[in-house]
Amino acid sequence: MKRLILLLLLLGSMLSARSMMTATQTCGLFNNLKHTKNNNHLVLKPGSRYEVLRHHKGQYLLKFSDENPAQRWVDEDCLSSDRRLNTVKKRAISQKNLLALSWHNAFCETHRYKKECKNPRNSGNFTLHGLWPQPRGKVYCGVPKRYVIADREGRWQQLPEPKLSSETRARLLEVMPGAVSNLHRHEWIKHGTCYGADAETYFTHAVNLVHEVRKSTVATLFQKNAGKRLRIEQVRKAFEQSFGQGSGSRIELRCKRGLITEVWLHLGRSDGMLARALTEGSRVNSRCRYGIVDRVGYGR
Repeated sequence: MKRLILLLLLLGSMLSARSMMTATQTCGLFNNLKHTKNNNHLVLKPGSRYEVLRHHKGQYLLKFSDENPAQRWVDEDCLSSDRRLNTVKKRAISQKNLLALSWHNAFCETHRYKKECKNPRNSGNFTLHGLWPQPRGKVYCGVPKRYVIADREGRWQQLPEPKLSSETRARLLEVMPGAVSNLHRHEWIKHGTCYGADAETYFTHAVNLVHEVRKSTVATLFQKNAGKRLRIEQVRKAFEQSFGQGSGSRIELRCKRGLITEVWLHLGRSDGMLARALTEGSRVNSRCRYGIVDRVGYGR
């Protein structure tokens, strides 16, 4: 009896040579288990069926197609009907959140090697770092361990692509240049899964909040003071002018090497209405009291 049980368990972990599975999302098809090589940039086509040759350590070895018999490795979740990472169980949207905005010039001054710094489109503006449910330890909600490990090791290219409409994806790319380095995958896996909504809603709310700041006197203040020093009192005053009395006390500056690198907004429920979210946020102290607003280009 024990031998039969062991045999069944073994068979359960293996697939027959002719097993067929349906792709549920667009994923890269890699030559190796480590996902470091993808000749011809092959990808799964959602809704298409593929022949599965082998299952090993959370990966499937597939035959790409009858016309192209290349054998490629892909993450098992890309062929699963379980879409937990994109749908999330329905629950109340997080009531306390932190919106982290980067001043793109300063980010690139301190990260010159990044892909997103090769395109000057976001120079002189705020960009989306992330929308983080609070408290800070509220991360990786319902995320499989292998994705947590990959994320913590910086292997963001191995994380699943958030399920977004083409319109939302385009809007996200406008305000999150780091998406070219898979920042959006990292942000969804680590923080978005704890937000209480699907990826579409999470990123829609975040993008709307960024646009509100970009259209405010806060963005104008930074743009007019490029190359100059700003104090926290000036930034908070600009927030109060745009988003109402008391909103400035929810603002924190983050600085590095004398530059203002980020502005952190401590919010309540962040459904895209920034003035209301700020009034419901927590009052904070800012350890960084002043810093230089970095100009376009390298060097101050």
